[in-house]
Amino acid sequence: MNSRCVAATLGAALLMAGCATSSGPQYYSLAETAAPVRTAVAAGGTTPVYIELAPIAMPERFARPQMVVRKKGSPESPAVDILEDHRWSSSFDSELRDALGSSIASRLGAVDVTKTGRLRGQPATRIAVQLGQFDAAEGSRVDASFTWTVRRTDEGPATGCQLSLSEPVGSGFDALAQGAQRVTAKLADAIAASVSAIKANQVPSCAA
Repeated sequence: MNSRCVAATLGAALLMAGCATSSGPQYYSLAETAAPVRTAVAAGGTTPVYIELAPIAMPERFARPQMVVRKKGSPESPAVDILEDHRWSSSFDSELRDALGSSIASRLGAVDVTKTGRLRGQPATRIAVQLGQFDAAEGSRVDASFTWTVRRTDEGPATGCQLSLSEPVGSGFDALAQGAQRVTAKLADAIAASVSAIKANQVPSCAA
């Protein structure tokens, strides 16, 4: 085999190797790696606590797997980027609901019946969350605002709460995803506290 053939063969092999090792989208999760675990007593009772989380309400632009971020270098601009190569592991509304459900349950020592369903007559605290704002800027911060209602199943009116958060983040999309994780964890803290207050027949401090 002459040198030209060797060079052509080597070039083709390198091209194939490059195609084989090219990376696809990077996926991120909002789930905590080590959520705090507490007992049902923290929720104001000794009997098992059941929670049921409604689908998260949010603007349609966020209900997608791709990260939606502010234009880099222009965090105050109304322009955003929808990142095909940086995605949540599922649609953002589903990702947030799954992360919140498990985190709230772990904080309360509760049973999350969101997906499994509850038995007829089984009491459960129903939680409905609405995302109002979720602005993420790489190398800057994640600003988010939420409202939610908590009520005991079929018992009286719902109690409403609201929370605004701002979490500083470093450079890179890993740092941005970690900032979103921290926002989610703080939201879970606040919701769990409101559930505990209601179970104890108290008015949550976050009540709107």
